[in-house]
Amino acid sequence: MEAVRDLWRYRELFYFLAWRDVKVRYKQTTLGIAWAVLQPLLTMAVFTLLFGRIGKMPNDGIPYPLFYFGALLPWMYFSTTLTTSGNSLVMNANLITKVYFPRVILPTSAAFSGLVDFAIGCVLLFGIMGYYGIPPGWKLLMWPPLVVVLFVLALGVSMTLAALNVRYRDVKYTLPFLVQLWLFVTPVIYPTSIIPDRYRLLVGLNPLSGLIDAFRSSLVPARPIDWQLLWMSSLVTIALFAAGAVYFRRTERTFADIV
Repeated sequence: MEAVRDLWRYRELFYFLAWRDVKVRYKQTTLGIAWAVLQPLLTMAVFTLLFGRIGKMPNDGIPYPLFYFGALLPWMYFSTTLTTSGNSLVMNANLITKVYFPRVILPTSAAFSGLVDFAIGCVLLFGIMGYYGIPPGWKLLMWPPLVVVLFVLALGVSMTLAALNVRYRDVKYTLPFLVQLWLFVTPVIYPTSIIPDRYRLLVGLNPLSGLIDAFRSSLVPARPIDWQLLWMSSLVTIALFAAGAVYFRRTERTFADIV
């Protein structure tokens, strides 16, 4: 609650930093904000060709482009947030050492700015659904709460990484490897249906598993949502966020001294 009060008290700074992150992301690029569409779109095309057409990966009856794009959209938001928020304190070292403000604003604003790309990608996603003649169902109403849980998860993990990165700069070099490894243990390339029952508990310990499976399932009216997996992912998300917030709060008083 204290962190929420801090964000509200310094909301103008929060808005400024979030908007700055959006502008800096595509500054001096030829295509600008179009990269928010091109990145998931091109990745979807590669995944569809390699894992769909050639590898014949099961897709649970969902067209391959929609199968992959529906998972890549939340995954790319999460992975990008981990990188930007995880490095947010180190990248703003001059600001931390000169001005007092709640340090949690930095990773939070970076996580918030990534939602702009996510929203742009959603427009393309609905276009893909229309192309394949898939009507929007009531399950699409799940997307706003799923985005909130995804945001909480990304911020919780990012707060831990950002605080660790101040003290241990190895985190900066570990992040790309962590993101790459996390991709393979998350059902982005493959569906959760191919995972044997004896490994379901392990899959649920990865909070992205239930979230991405729910994102994907909500796009197709005939595909049921795995509520058990989703609830397990939500509980793990809450635990990771609480742990990240506590660790960040305990260490933030030393950031200015060692950053």
